[in-house]
Amino acid sequence: MEGRTVRGWLFRGLIATLFCLLVLPLGIVVATAFDASSAVVFPPTELSGRWFGELLASPTWLRSLLNSLVVATGTSALSMLVGTTAALGLRRYGGRFRGALVGLALLPLLVPGVVIGVSLLTFFSVFGLQQSYLALVLAHSLWATPLTFSVMQSSFARFDWRRHEAARDLGASRLVAFRAVVVPEVRTGLVVAALVAFIVSLQEFVMALFLSGPDTRTVPVQAWNSLRQSLDPLVSVVSTILLAAVVLLVLVGTALAGIERLATDA
Repeated sequence: MEGRTVRGWLFRGLIATLFCLLVLPLGIVVATAFDASSAVVFPPTELSGRWFGELLASPTWLRSLLNSLVVATGTSALSMLVGTTAALGLRRYGGRFRGALVGLALLPLLVPGVVIGVSLLTFFSVFGLQQSYLALVLAHSLWATPLTFSVMQSSFARFDWRRHEAARDLGASRLVAFRAVVVPEVRTGLVVAALVAFIVSLQEFVMALFLSGPDTRTVPVQAWNSLRQSLDPLVSVVSTILLAAVVLLVLVGTALAGIERLATDA
């Protein structure tokens, strides 16, 4: 009993240490965002919201924030459409064929972002779309869609499809039966999938670096460009805003789905 107790405390200590190592860099970034000096300094010499005001006065950073929101919204919508449709279609199959299709759907997650970025840059250049919102949305959807597909596949597996068949027997069309019977029951999965896709797009950097231009740079690309020249405090400010946005989205998902369901689906 004492040995198991010691091992249990050691395991908890290890988890706590790893958690601190993950959270500590984020805490440092947030702290530097509220420093009044013109350089990135930790610990802060003087607390101030000066750089948040500088951000609001910077057209370049505001445009990058808007670009990130536009691309993330488009990615969430497209990946939800494709991922949900794929999960519905896969429900009809079983056995090894189903496993092969699932593996194929998840394949983009195994391809390095650099490879995808270069390939898409070459492809979109043929059509003159290499620095467009469309190119960024399609690129981000390559990584977001497998995740929305996995979430919706899990949600559909928990649904009793005999209820959908009953609605069809009562005369409802496929679309009406899906909207009236299935959607209310898998609403949590839909919310989680949309949040996951949005967050994935919000933080994606590698493909955006290849495909964005001066007018379509997202926040990670703009931050990288700024850090190439100097340690700009505005990078800490934008990073803090994105971190707050991600935490807010997770809290919204938790409120709608519950923490256990959110963790299971995501």
